[in-house]
Amino acid sequence: MRVKITVYYCWVAVILTKKESTAMRFVDNLDMTDATMNLALEEYSIRHKLENEDLLLFYSNRAAIIVGRNQNTNEEIASDVVAANGIQVVRRVSGGGAVFHDAGNLCFSFMTREINERFNRYDTFNQPVLAVLHDLGVPAELSGRNDIIVNGRKISGNAQFAASDRMLSHGTLLVDSDLDAVTAALRPKPGKVESKGVKSIRSRVANINEFLDTPITATELRERILEKIFGTRDRAHIPTVPFGAADWEGVKALRASRYANWDWNYGRNPAANVQRSQRFAGGEVDVRLDIQNNHIVSARIFGDFMGQGDIADLEAQLTNLRYDHDTLAAALASINVAGYIANVSRDELLGLIAP
Repeated sequence: MRVKITVYYCWVAVILTKKESTAMRFVDNLDMTDATMNLALEEYSIRHKLENEDLLLFYSNRAAIIVGRNQNTNEEIASDVVAANGIQVVRRVSGGGAVFHDAGNLCFSFMTREINERFNRYDTFNQPVLAVLHDLGVPAELSGRNDIIVNGRKISGNAQFAASDRMLSHGTLLVDSDLDAVTAALRPKPGKVESKGVKSIRSRVANINEFLDTPITATELRERILEKIFGTRDRAHIPTVPFGAADWEGVKALRASRYANWDWNYGRNPAANVQRSQRFAGGEVDVRLDIQNNHIVSARIFGDFMGQGDIADLEAQLTNLRYDHDTLAAALASINVAGYIANVSRDELLGLIAP
């Protein structure tokens, strides 16, 4: 059976088993397609509308590249393609890698206060998505750190973000996306794919519709997931989060200060005379240090890794230290490195910074 469906990174709130789950409410994005507004709505919701009930948000963006919180934007995108095609470039609050969004990509976001043992796990959050895909006859399965694949090809990527007592797990579903645009707009990284060529990236991703006899749209997939979670598609019978005028003003203010802000989306990189990068089990880590008088005067750590802590805190703890192995080893001994860079040990980071 073949069905055409494209899936991109999106976030979805998912009801788990009855024993684990709490009540859930739906966040209606009013069919907005501006990535800066949708990401602002997502962050506003988790910070201001998440109470005792989990939240679920869907959205689809017009052409946009969404980069991970810890990535160096200029090294992830093909700037000439972005400029020529008017593609939005927006940084999200979660880690992970850069993804391309368009109307054929469905994004989902699940927000919860139940963080214990859930961060860096995607199996429970993605169960409703997998169930719907299986209902369609698509043999999807979880793979690697945060992907959903079909026959070895990626149809979904996921990422997570945690802040104090709350977290979100969001992802994309490629339903009917322009995969040629994906490969043209994103700059491949050596080590993440078999070669630097576009062919290598293009062969690793697929649209859901490629595995369906009857194509579906991102909107239809959204409705099927809603029905799987709430038992209905009828909005009148789906508990929805109320958004008043003051809430929308808050979303717009967050958009202006963060998601439409050049400093957030691109950032200014410091001078660096030491640069080292390596791919670990937890993802790529790219360290850049400005060393003066044998001391670290600035530090930046980029990559597609995940982590609960703000990487800027780790960078600050490295700044002003003497640049030698013993000093850095002593400093890292008191730092929970895995809290900032999941699945990377102190020794692995030390070996990268000061081999």
